[in-house]
Amino acid sequence: MTETSTKTTESTEIPNLEDINAVLEEASRQTCNMMENFMENQPAQVRQMLDPLNLTPTMLAMTQKIAADPSALLMNQLAFFQDYMKLIQNQSQKMSGSEAEPVISPAPTDKRFKAEEWSKEAPFDFIKQSYLLASKHMLDTISSIQGLDSKDARKAEFFTRQFIDAASPSNYLLTNPVALKETMETGGENLVKGFNHLLEDFEREEGMPLLKMVDHNAFEVGKNLATAEGKVVFRNRYLELIQYAPTTENVYTTPIVIFPPWINKFYILDLSEEKSFVRWAVAQGYTVFMVSWVNPDSSYAEASLDDYLQEGYLEALHVAQEITGAPSVHTIGYCVAGTMLAATLAYLHATGNEKIIKSATFFTAQVDFEESGDLSLFVDDEQLKAIDARMAEKGYLDKRSMALTFNMLRSNDLIWSYVVNNYLLGKEPMAFDLLYWNCDSTNLPRKLHLQYLKHMYKNNDLVKPGALKLKGVPIDLGTVETPCYVQAGREDHIAPAKSVYKITDHFKGPVRFVLAGSGHIAGVVNPPSANKYQYWTNDERVQSLDEFIAGANETPGSWWGDWHKWLSKRSGKKVTARQPDRGPYPPLCDAPGEYVKVKN
Repeated sequence: MTETSTKTTESTEIPNLEDINAVLEEASRQTCNMMENFMENQPAQVRQMLDPLNLTPTMLAMTQKIAADPSALLMNQLAFFQDYMKLIQNQSQKMSGSEAEPVISPAPTDKRFKAEEWSKEAPFDFIKQSYLLASKHMLDTISSIQGLDSKDARKAEFFTRQFIDAASPSNYLLTNPVALKETMETGGENLVKGFNHLLEDFEREEGMPLLKMVDHNAFEVGKNLATAEGKVVFRNRYLELIQYAPTTENVYTTPIVIFPPWINKFYILDLSEEKSFVRWAVAQGYTVFMVSWVNPDSSYAEASLDDYLQEGYLEALHVAQEITGAPSVHTIGYCVAGTMLAATLAYLHATGNEKIIKSATFFTAQVDFEESGDLSLFVDDEQLKAIDARMAEKGYLDKRSMALTFNMLRSNDLIWSYVVNNYLLGKEPMAFDLLYWNCDSTNLPRKLHLQYLKHMYKNNDLVKPGALKLKGVPIDLGTVETPCYVQAGREDHIAPAKSVYKITDHFKGPVRFVLAGSGHIAGVVNPPSANKYQYWTNDERVQSLDEFIAGANETPGSWWGDWHKWLSKRSGKKVTARQPDRGPYPPLCDAPGEYVKVKN
């Protein structure tokens, strides 16, 4: 018996790491092939249901790369184990009454663990740090994978972050000390209220709960939002055009036409009186027109970029010219409306009508989508098919789908913080005008939405001369000589500043670029009276945003004054102020109009 055992032991060879790698790689290859075959053999509708975001190819590629080189995974696991041992030692010191520095701390911007209970109470401090360590090493593992396509790598990291955010101990009753404390103090009343909030969300959104972020009863458009005085002077199937009443005796010759994004409603630029860009611009002596886009229903399914160009942009410009008698107009385009404004400029240049627009201002708008941020991760062939399938029945993308997509970009702030507040703590949302506007979104026409995603985010056609045609006319941004003012938000997660800066590479005419503090909304809606944030300017023409920042001058406060200084020089002499009820277009109703009030 002993002799046999000895011989067996001597003849057994321990496999080396290369052999293990080969076995794992082959197992991974066969598993991935099986999963690919399974997904390919499913009907299109089943594939969309099983994987609506088309993550399967990314996750399979990631699995294969990890299996091909498991040493990186092993090293990350070892690093996690070492850090976890430090954490256990740390907690032992604290339990014995000694001071101990945390092994890991939340980022300064992370609001989930601000309550003192997360640090003072040892069990919850341990839960918090364990979660942060696991999150860190999970992301480190993803970032260490070699050989992934850059988009696949970004997609893997983004959706890993979604999982990590959802798994936070702050989101669950038994691991959230603040929620437990509230439950003890109220005798569970918070949970009853939270459950009722959940039921209300289901009922309000017809079975697809969309978190209630704000007290909807605190605001009403036309009452305490969008209250700048004016008249709707024109209406067609796509827009209402508002002309605002002057507050100065004289105004500049050249009027301004503002094109807000059709994703949201225009009154982001006319919130409360003190935050209203419209009121401020009128007070500087400008005649201001605002486009209020229709909130589309099923009848708009085939509305296209051409339709929004002709009956939106060109029609609004024509009416503003007729009312004011001005030979040309200033324009402002915000976000997606700015992208379309750039295309409109190129179209006007291609058709010999470029003099209609005297200047163009862009608020956080992209024309080059090469570095367009995380939104681009939602656009590939399979995802476009899934989006189209979702829109097929109604003919439009439901506003809730778009809202969820944007909220995922900052899920801790825009999803999970409200889960905790509304459902765990049972509290009512605050009354905040900006959040009310954010929730008051619109539907998107099927064809228009698909065209925009395909031509801009997926193919980046706008910066390829002739690749995009409007009304059958090939357009080229390189022909645009119109003076442009471009504003970007330094912390913008929707239109990243690096992406917005690329506008300077494509227009032929003069471009003034300004980088504002804060993000996509607060970076724009920052009145001088608030004395908040700052902005950066750089008169040198440089190749990148980093170079721009390196040589930039920082100015405290709002950039609005800089824009007024730039625009007023191009606005002609002063003329008698124009009253919206005395022009060639009889007013149809008072501002803010009817389209903005439609909720469907």
